[in-house]
Amino acid sequence: MEAFQQTVNRLMKNNIQIEKTEKILVLTDRTTEKLAKKFNEALKKDGWTSTFYMMEDRSKSGEEPPKEAAELMLRYRLVFCLTKHSLTHTVARKEANAKGVSVITMPGITEDMFLQGAMSADYSRVEEETIAMAEKLTAAKSVTILTGEANKLVIPIKGRRGIASTGVFRETSASGNLPSGEAYIAPMEGMAEGSIEINGSIAGIGLLNEAITITIEQGKLIHATGEKGKKLLALLGEGQGRMLAELGIGTNYKARLTGNILEDEKAYHTVHVAFGSNHTFGGTIHADVHIDCVTKDPKLEWE
Repeated sequence: MEAFQQTVNRLMKNNIQIEKTEKILVLTDRTTEKLAKKFNEALKKDGWTSTFYMMEDRSKSGEEPPKEAAELMLRYRLVFCLTKHSLTHTVARKEANAKGVSVITMPGITEDMFLQGAMSADYSRVEEETIAMAEKLTAAKSVTILTGEANKLVIPIKGRRGIASTGVFRETSASGNLPSGEAYIAPMEGMAEGSIEINGSIAGIGLLNEAITITIEQGKLIHATGEKGKKLLALLGEGQGRMLAELGIGTNYKARLTGNILEDEKAYHTVHVAFGSNHTFGGTIHADVHIDCVTKDPKLEWE
């Protein structure tokens, strides 16, 4: 408990900037209940005023929390969402932000991640490197990803703004993941061309024991190899879910590739491409899905 307590103390000191007089809500579900209770107890021991609320598991990321939970979120200055599925892309989160509430989403968080992985990083370093990478994305016209022996994916991003997910939340109405450490951008829709080898992990599928190759034409995923590739296509469906929605670059030196996308996409020497919705961060695609695909040790060419 001592190591866990120290991690929570460091988090509240370095990542979150609010007064000790402010009230905190720890929102969780049945899957994450045990860890969330421990987190809530650590906050209280550290002198914070926190309330614990458990809901039933959501069935997928983006599904709204119960009405009671959504209304409760509006009564606090800061909400931590330790849940199985992400509440990031929900109306409840957006409405809380609009009311001045900061909402930190931690989907799939584990105790191991708290103590050994991305949460244990020096976030002043993560913040600096993430901002620099986001600025590089903003300045670029396109990024070319080279993987495997012959895979080349060209992603035009000119005119789009790189976003720094630093894991440091200083302002009212802040929102984002913890752990964090990635710079990402919404590519120009309908313009990416080529193929990429995915050799790390895929959200909803986990670690890949065998790499798959995905092919993109006019910004749309048209082919994916292997059984995991078939599963990816099934998750995305036939419509807008197959559109390339995101290019992200991991910037957290402590993050590991474990099969949990919350940490995987933050790891050094990885990039991830995602398919589905991106209207919440500068794109135009509306879909009921957002699936990240992580690849390690790619070569990047910038224009």
